[in-house]
Amino acid sequence: MASVYKSLSKTNGHKEEETMNGVKKNKQRVLILSSRGITYRHRHLLNDIASLLPHSRKDAKFDTKSKLYQLNELAELYNCNNLIFWEMRKKKDCYLWMSKTPNGPTAKMHLQNLHTMEELHFTGNCLKGSRPILSFDATFDSAPHLRVLKELFLHMFGVPKGARKSKPFIDHVMGFTLADGKIWIRNYQISETESSSLSATQDSSSEKPKVVKAKEKGKETEISLVEIGPRFVLTPIVIQEGSFGGPIIYENKEFVSPNQIRAELRQKKAGRYNARAEQGIERLVKKGELGLRTSGGKKIPKDALDTAELFA
Repeated sequence: MASVYKSLSKTNGHKEEETMNGVKKNKQRVLILSSRGITYRHRHLLNDIASLLPHSRKDAKFDTKSKLYQLNELAELYNCNNLIFWEMRKKKDCYLWMSKTPNGPTAKMHLQNLHTMEELHFTGNCLKGSRPILSFDATFDSAPHLRVLKELFLHMFGVPKGARKSKPFIDHVMGFTLADGKIWIRNYQISETESSSLSATQDSSSEKPKVVKAKEKGKETEISLVEIGPRFVLTPIVIQEGSFGGPIIYENKEFVSPNQIRAELRQKKAGRYNARAEQGIERLVKKGELGLRTSGGKKIPKDALDTAELFA
């Protein structure tokens, strides 16, 4: 895993080309696409992510879910060296694949707790095509697999300077926080407001306030963060050395698939029903062995037309 991290951080994950003037241009493109069966909420989130990445390109839905190695050829066709793939299972579970094509690595994560921009209705706003500041939690430097994930996020969401359709402005911050074994992603606007009140000190010799010369230096600005959206949570599952293939260099042993959770809930409900049915059978067996038919604690003689007697 250390060799994978060094290969990513050596060029900062960017494909640099030398132009005629001798200045190296950072060529970085991201291909974004999904599989068949994606829901409308995940599709809206995909569109929000694509609007935040001006150096990205969207493609049509990918048909197969088993031959994911074909995505490398698709990325090469569109001249993209990064790929984000949204895989839907049973129209309920969404898995996010991030890969550095064509050599890797590849990370598979489970996406949950998603909220799109239309759902949140936040007051914040940012310029379309502007470059973000990526803010990472200090926990990302504590483990090798977290450092690999950090580099992948830098390559996917870090808009290079001079990218296509990008604006030379930085007006929003994307935060990546690690908590409870999950990666929480948020997007904030950098809001600058001018402070209207000038700093003043009261002079002891006079009643008039003494105003500091703030007009010459200019008004001070207050910087705050206002959430824009979207927001979602990722749970790392596996990291592969190659692009959609190769040996597994990290596997999350604590991850339980949502399909297995649903199966356990169904088995639990079925177990309660089976327990009640067995109790009823045992009660009938005991009554049959004793030859009793009780109603309200009183013994009732057997009836030849009783259902139990007819269909015994």
